[in-house]
Amino acid sequence: VRAPQIQLLPHFVDHRPELFCKKLRVDPNTFDFILDQITDHPIFMNNSPNKQLPVALQLAIFLNRAGHYGNAITPEDVRQWAGVSIGSVINCTHCVMIALLDQHEKFIYFPRVNAVEMEKVRVYVEERTCAAWRNGVFAVDGSAVKLMSKPSIYGETFYDRKCNYSLNC
Repeated sequence: VRAPQIQLLPHFVDHRPELFCKKLRVDPNTFDFILDQITDHPIFMNNSPNKQLPVALQLAIFLNRAGHYGNAITPEDVRQWAGVSIGSVINCTHCVMIALLDQHEKFIYFPRVNAVEMEKVRVYVEERTCAAWRNGVFAVDGSAVKLMSKPSIYGETFYDRKCNYSLNC
């Protein structure tokens, strides 16, 4: 029988922050910020005699699961890492996702087309990158956007290291 590894996170925060980041894909300060934003969400409160897991633990489970892709992690893997049941892994994932989605408007917004900040972005993009992207809104580094199927033209060039057809932003 193995002890859950999640109990090492506080040690990682103090002594090995790179391991904390490796497991949860965020640094400890970002984790604390997210935790502060979602802790009071109603999804984490109930009147049941069965208490929920602490929000910090639920967030850690969610981040560990969300930070790994496909067959790199399963609910069983997270269960073993966190020392909880598979059902708890799934419930934590759902609860944290609901709390995060309710924060959507607070953290993600589209600037108005005629906003001063958009004009600054347009000038920057036009001067330093591709003028055709002048009216774009998003920029992401390194994110793979999966394609539904292999493109018919130059299809093999879209095949990525994770065995998917994708575009890399």
